[in-house]
Parts: sequence; C-alpha cells; structure tokens
Amino acid sequence: MSAIALQDVAKHWGESRALDGITFSAEPGTFVVLLGPSGCGKSTTLRLIAGLDQPTSGTIRIAGRDVTGLPPAERGISMVFQSYALFPHLSVAENIVFGLRVRKVADRDAKLKRVADLLGLEKLLERRPSQLSGGQQQRVALGRAIIAETPVCLMDEPLSNLDAQLRGEMRREIRLLQQRLGITMVYVTHDQTEAMTMADRVVLLREGRIEQVGSPEELYARPATAFTASFIGAPPMNLLKLNGSGELTGVRPEDIRLGAEGLEARVESVEYLGADTLVAARAGEELFIARVPGRAAVREGEMVRAAWDSQHEHRFETKTGERKT
Repeated sequence: MSAIALQDVAKHWGESRALDGITFSAEPGTFVVLLGPSGCGKSTTLRLIAGLDQPTSGTIRIAGRDVTGLPPAERGISMVFQSYALFPHLSVAENIVFGLRVRKVADRDAKLKRVADLLGLEKLLERRPSQLSGGQQQRVALGRAIIAETPVCLMDEPLSNLDAQLRGEMRREIRLLQQRLGITMVYVTHDQTEAMTMADRVVLLREGRIEQVGSPEELYARPATAFTASFIGAPPMNLLKLNGSGELTGVRPEDIRLGAEGLEARVESVEYLGADTLVAARAGEELFIARVPGRAAVREGEMVRAAWDSQHEHRFETKTGERKT
C-alpha cells in the first residue's frame, strides 16, 4: 500500500489550469521530491496533499484512505513551510510542542526531550525565534513537524531562505533524519541539486503536468524528454541541432572532449571551478558547454574542436521533445 497516492488530480482556478490530471505515488519510508520551475504546480500539489486546497477533480489517498475531502487535521500528516511559520512570542520549546498542547497530548516533556536531542536543540529551548540563526530556525520547524510522529511529512521549499553552505548542510541533515525516522517525505523544490542529492524518486513537473517520474539516476542518465534533459544537471545537457536532421542531439557536458578532431567551434567563455572548467563554445548557431577536468588550456575567442562517443548521445524529436533513442 502506498503512503500517498494521487490519481488524475486536477486543480483549476477559473480558466487557469494549475494542475492537469497528475498521477503518482510515494511508497512508505521514501523521500519523494516534487521538482520543476516556478509555476509548474509543485506547491499546489503539496497543498492538495495537505488539504490546504481542494482538487477540482481526482482522488488523493494517504495510507490507502481516501482523504480528498478531509481537512488537514484528519489526514495524519505534518508540514514544514518555506517561512518556518514559528510563533515569535513563544520559546523554542513552546513552538515545538504547540501542536501537542492544542491536542492535549500527554507525555509532551518526554517527546520534546527526544526531539531536542535528535536535532541538537537542547541548549536553545528557552530562546525565542529572533535569537536563532536561519539553520536553527529550520531545525525548530523540523522539530515541530516530527514531534507529531505522523508517518507523512510534507516540506515546501524549506531551504530557500538559507545561504548556499547552510543549504548543503541542511540537505544532509534532513535526508539523514528522514532515513532514521523511516517516515515518508514529500519535498518541494525548484533546485535540481536538492532533488538529485536527496530523493529516492523525483516527480518532475512542467506546466501542471508530470514530465517524468523516476530515480535521480534515471532522470539524469535517460531523460524521457528534451525538457527533462535541459532541466536536470548543472550545467544541463546540451541539446544541439546537427546536420539538419530534424532531431535534437543531447550530450552531457562531461561527455564532450576538446581535442584535435570533431565539431569546430569558437570559445565564448571559460569558467574555472577548481576541480574542473566549464568551456562554452559556439559552432554556427549552436552553443554548447563542455566540462573539462582541471584547468582547460583554452581561451576566449580561440577555435577548438569538440567530440564525443556515440554511446553518450541522446536523441529527441524536435517538435515534441520526446526521446527517440
């Protein structure tokens, strides 16, 4: 039985279609990421699962139970918001146990101690949110979610307010916490790095529809569409129109080698990143990026040749974007 299952779920706002018949499931104990650009419907999907909005059509099940028409409190889920939504006048301890106190749950002190120990908040319990760093506030929001001991936790872009280094640390902490507790987590982000490093399965959305569902490895190694290829990867796959063939040839930057043979191109930019270098070059109207180990011995304006092995090619229909091979 799936922990969460959506079947033909749609959400319309008047003439606008935020979601258009999406179907996917999350198995118990898995980390599922809803990924896509702004406006694709990922936060709307999360709000529908949470019960904060109602679908125009379709069915939502949690642990096999139809919850489509139920309010949030009856769905057996917890949620972490982008803004953390902490009460500024309450202490860390009071914020964490707030939901338990409202529901008059017994043994709150023991539950608080267990969560505080788990998240390293023992010395911060008397502080107010304004006295905490962004990462500490994030831990408090997590603590408030997991203290409820629900089997499903929803997270809506929880790291977007943090700096790059802290985001990396919190990615690891959230993933380890999810694995340790064995809960099902559905996590919304527009950051494909978060999706690739955290998810068991990725649901890639585009304009209210599902573009592809699979493991991070599947989406990276075998994208089903040109959109998936262009969205997954940093930098993403190069999509080139070569020889007037009527199809797109996809090649990952790391699979391109610069040498004495291949496609002739002019270097437009060179970005040295330490472990490797990103070389952007243009062949006619086609711009591509090659990832070269270490420091590349090329300069802007220089002519180079680029080649790759045929087994690293991906081919897509030009009009539909669907994968051919």
